[in-house]
Amino acid sequence: MRCLKWIKIIEAGLHPTALQVFLIQMQVIDYSNSEKFEQDLADFCALGKVPSDLSAKVSEILSGVKNGGDLAALRYTQAFDGAQLQVEELVVSPAELAQAPDSLSDTERLAIMEAIEMVQSFHRHTLPKNWKTENKHGAQVGERFYPIERVGLYIPGGNVPLVSTVVMTAVLAKLVGCPEIIVCTPPQADGSIAPAMLAALNLVGVEQVYRLGGVQAIAAMAYGTETVPAVDKIFGPGNAYVMEAKRQVLGAVGIDLLPGPSEVMVIADAGAHPQHIAADLLAQAEHGSGKELVYFVTTSQALVAEVKSAIVQQLPLCRHAGKCKKIMDERCLVVVCPDLKVAAQVANRVAPEHLELQVAEVDVEALSTTITTAGAMLLGYMTPTVVGDFVAGPSHTLPTGQAGRFFSGLQATDFMRRTSVLKYDAESLRSAAATVNVFASLEQLDAHGRSLEIRL
Repeated sequence: MRCLKWIKIIEAGLHPTALQVFLIQMQVIDYSNSEKFEQDLADFCALGKVPSDLSAKVSEILSGVKNGGDLAALRYTQAFDGAQLQVEELVVSPAELAQAPDSLSDTERLAIMEAIEMVQSFHRHTLPKNWKTENKHGAQVGERFYPIERVGLYIPGGNVPLVSTVVMTAVLAKLVGCPEIIVCTPPQADGSIAPAMLAALNLVGVEQVYRLGGVQAIAAMAYGTETVPAVDKIFGPGNAYVMEAKRQVLGAVGIDLLPGPSEVMVIADAGAHPQHIAADLLAQAEHGSGKELVYFVTTSQALVAEVKSAIVQQLPLCRHAGKCKKIMDERCLVVVCPDLKVAAQVANRVAPEHLELQVAEVDVEALSTTITTAGAMLLGYMTPTVVGDFVAGPSHTLPTGQAGRFFSGLQATDFMRRTSVLKYDAESLRSAAATVNVFASLEQLDAHGRSLEIRL
């Protein structure tokens, strides 16, 4: 009988240097009972969904900023970020942006510039080209692509300054030539923004930056305020409130996707190194929102205990040990599978944001072709998620909360829009007439048919 064993790791202890880990729950699920399996998996995945009770609060803030403009946005900034700002302080001055790179060491500047270069290089391969051809009627048909006029980037900064998110979003907007790029990022309680964040924005070439975070930032970019201009499309990750805000403003403004708190799934066989797996799980747990989801899927029961032990060893080394511990306590799921085929099925159901395939070289390519819903796949023992987070090239802005079933990761074309172009003449229009008339008759739209016939 095939079965899946889910093991939830719960740890006890108040101080990260004195953590004791013990297993308190093991649920054995009969894999042949697909209905039971899918329900239990869905229950855990539901932890990544936006809580329904956020909707009303988010609506209230959106409405407040829509109607109250700058002053309302500032009130929410004081309430949620603890920063008491004046209207004129919403804007990061050109001088502050220009001076920010001076705060970087040579090593830091080179690292940011390398990441910019790698992201540009990757996404140049994805850029579409205008094209035209002749259709069966003899008419010219084709497509043209344009950069979106004004885009808004949300860069989280409340828990940790996500300098890499600047690179993973703003570089794409600049690459396609968006004429205007607006950036909102939350201030610290003293009103400051991490110098490295501003430095990265300056190095990419962003000139309009606002000290504004959370739902109020999404509202400002969607509806506009006296200071923050309304944009055409909003990009960037955020917490559950930000994601719900983006969902609610869709229609008034475009959105990229709904990238919420970080997720990682590691699929590992018996040859994987437990210390590597533990490090990769903790790396995603340390983002700090408290809503991260961590999955460890393995074909080796023995590896589970080794990874658990490695997590205990590494937690005291983490700057954010308390936050990591909470994720491992409450939002970490270990699934032991009979084979990699079942592991792939689990991955396709979960649609994880980051999926590491820590399996032997002989299996990794074949396994990767059977998984179709991951935001990003990292193949082999030597490809940790962090290279995708920071420097490999693809954007790390990826779908979460099972949205990988229908969303893809952020790409340069998301900063563009497409227009189809048609050009008929009398001869090609005459060729189309019979078919057009049939459709006009079927749909009882005689004016449609007449609009063609009158030209002939």
